[in-house]
Amino acid sequence: MTLGAELLGESPAMVELRGHVERLLLACARASRPPRILIQGETGSGKGLVARLIHRFGPRAQAPFVDINCAAVPENLIEAELFGYERGAFTDAKSGKRGLFEVAAGGTIFLDEIGELDLEAQGKLLRAIEEKTIRPVGGLADCRIDVRVIAATNRDLQRLANEGRFRLDLLYRLKGLAAE
Repeated sequence: MTLGAELLGESPAMVELRGHVERLLLACARASRPPRILIQGETGSGKGLVARLIHRFGPRAQAPFVDINCAAVPENLIEAELFGYERGAFTDAKSGKRGLFEVAAGGTIFLDEIGELDLEAQGKLLRAIEEKTIRPVGGLADCRIDVRVIAATNRDLQRLANEGRFRLDLLYRLKGLAAE
C-alpha cells in the first residue's frame, strides 16, 4: 500500500502524515475488530480525506462509507439521521427510515465535526459504540450494528470535556486510535 499518489507532497508535514496514516492502516489490519479512530486538525486540513483513505485502503473497503457532518444537522434531527426512525415516531413520519449507522452496515461511518453534538446525542452515540446496538426513534427493539466509527473535529475535545460540554467517556471511546 502506498499513499504517495493520494497524499501528494514531500514537505515534512506531508511525509509525517503519510507515515501516520500508514501506521493507522497497519493497526486496523492487525486488529481483531475495527478500531475507532479520532482525527483532529484545523478546518481544511484534510480530515475527511484521511478518513476516506483509511476506509478505502482498509479491510472494509468494499462496504459503504457514510459521511455525516454533525454540525450541519439540527439538534432535533441528529438522532433520527444516525439511528433512523419508525413510522409514526413523530408527526411527519409517514414511513420508517433507516439511519446512517444501518446504511453503513459492514463499512465505515464518518462523523465529521463530532465536537458539535449536544450532550444528549453524545450519550446515544456512546451507547451505540459501546453496545454495538441502536434503537430507531420510536422503535421498541434494538438493532445490532457492525460499523467502524471514524470521527473528526477541529475542536479541543479534552478542553470541552473539562468544561462539561463533551462527554469524557465518549472521548475515551473515540480515541481507539488517534490521528492528529
